[in-house]
Amino acid sequence: MIYPKIPLAQSLIEIFKAKGIQHIVISPGSRNAPLTIGFSNQQDYFKCYSIADERCAAFFALGMAQQLNQPVALVCTSGSALLNYYPAVAEAFYSQIPIIVVSADRPHDKIDIGDGQTIRQENVFANHSLYNANLTEYASNDNDIKINVAIHEAISKKGPTHINVPFEEPLYDLVSALSVTPKLLPFENESIEFALDEKFIQQWNSAKKKLILVGELKPNSIESSLIEILAKDDSVVVLTEKTSNLHHETFIDTIDTLITPFSDDDFKDFQPEILITFGGMVVSKRIKAFLRKYKPKEHWHIDTLRAYNTYGSLSQHFKTIPNDFFRQLLTKSIKVESTYKDFYSKINEVRKGKHIEYINEIPFSDFKAFEFVSHNLPKDIQLQVSNSSAIRYLQLVTIDKSIEVFCNRGTSGIDGSTSTAIGAALQSNKPTIFITGDISFFYDSNALWNNYIPKNFKIILINNSGGGIFRILPGHQETEVFNTFFETSHHLNASNLAKMFDFTYYQAKDETSLENQWQLFMNLNDNPSILEIFTPEKINNKILTNYFKC
Repeated sequence: MIYPKIPLAQSLIEIFKAKGIQHIVISPGSRNAPLTIGFSNQQDYFKCYSIADERCAAFFALGMAQQLNQPVALVCTSGSALLNYYPAVAEAFYSQIPIIVVSADRPHDKIDIGDGQTIRQENVFANHSLYNANLTEYASNDNDIKINVAIHEAISKKGPTHINVPFEEPLYDLVSALSVTPKLLPFENESIEFALDEKFIQQWNSAKKKLILVGELKPNSIESSLIEILAKDDSVVVLTEKTSNLHHETFIDTIDTLITPFSDDDFKDFQPEILITFGGMVVSKRIKAFLRKYKPKEHWHIDTLRAYNTYGSLSQHFKTIPNDFFRQLLTKSIKVESTYKDFYSKINEVRKGKHIEYINEIPFSDFKAFEFVSHNLPKDIQLQVSNSSAIRYLQLVTIDKSIEVFCNRGTSGIDGSTSTAIGAALQSNKPTIFITGDISFFYDSNALWNNYIPKNFKIILINNSGGGIFRILPGHQETEVFNTFFETSHHLNASNLAKMFDFTYYQAKDETSLENQWQLFMNLNDNPSILEIFTPEKINNKILTNYFKC
């Protein structure tokens, strides 16, 4: 066996091995050579991936951790390389995804003296990390303890941690035996016994209008028996989103379609007595605006770690998993006479009918393209979605309940969506299709510079020649300033990128060509592929705005 000569590098690698951290995403560099040598020479245990662009590497690791539900490590050299990890670190922090950043650094006495490739790396992620381990240059029990804690925090608190490791040259020397026996701390995963107080059960049983709003959620998070109980309760309306991965025929998964035409009186009638939320970030701006104006008497949030007061009415944080909460609540629930669910279920059915009528009337556009895609996606796939217009259009259409949906909703940024999708595809046991808009795709085009893309990975690229979502926002004016600095109008296409990175390329410019190209695109599974759907630049905003008026 070959090891780096530097004892500190040996300690870190052996602790990672002992703690079960197997997946290591390495950004090439020199200062991190001791770590690269150590990890890559134990590939009977560690699975190492080399991604040159640090921002892409970090989102790639994020996508892997999203699917693995366990930490993935990132390793980089010193200097600005580390800063390129920050967007993904922030996303991991808010999406509660465990990643461990390991940054090589210059020795402490080289910082801020004008030496090359040095920045202030210690605590650089302090505002968006769970723990920062600033190591000293030599192996020690104190350093080992910090490494242990960084790993434990990432696992137990579900988020990013940072280990900063200073190395002095020489960096490339090797040895055939370890010179250290690192200290290992036992991992103590806190298990909190949860017992639901009777007063909350009484409140639940007396309320006639109860709204459950589900944010981003892992598939199969709620037992089917509990779902059935909620579905049969006349006093409960369940609102989900595509990223909720929670399905029942009585649940409403097109929130904006339901509530946008409401009048003030409608909103007052819809105002719940009790609001229960669980899962991650919610996409719908409209439901947020509604709940902030028409606040529930009680807002209960279920999460083992965090409770954001998103609607300004949070009254109780239940630190448990939804299954445990609902198991205790629903086993003691009693039937209450209510028309809450029935009334809004009927409204939802009317909205569905109007949706079909509207789609049949509109010309080819973003909305029409998403409608086609949603009805023609294969079953039992993983669907990764970029932010901005892509995830918002997806909320308005219907997809098969067997499809698992993921999106970087922690910070809702367009950066890194493609990289995340590729990392997730690598670890998923399902075929992965990624739906993205043009600005997000071109912004993260280095994601395709990646040797680990599964052959059946597919990208559906909606190209409307710019950030069309800005046309929907208040203040839109057809001026050069708007087109240049807000919408970022362009005339780019993905054909040359596809050629450069060996993706099979298809394109469609209307309904007929989309239907013709679709089956070819779907049948190809021996090479990554891109289907670029070109839609008009100028009419999408009017079509979407008018949809909410029908």
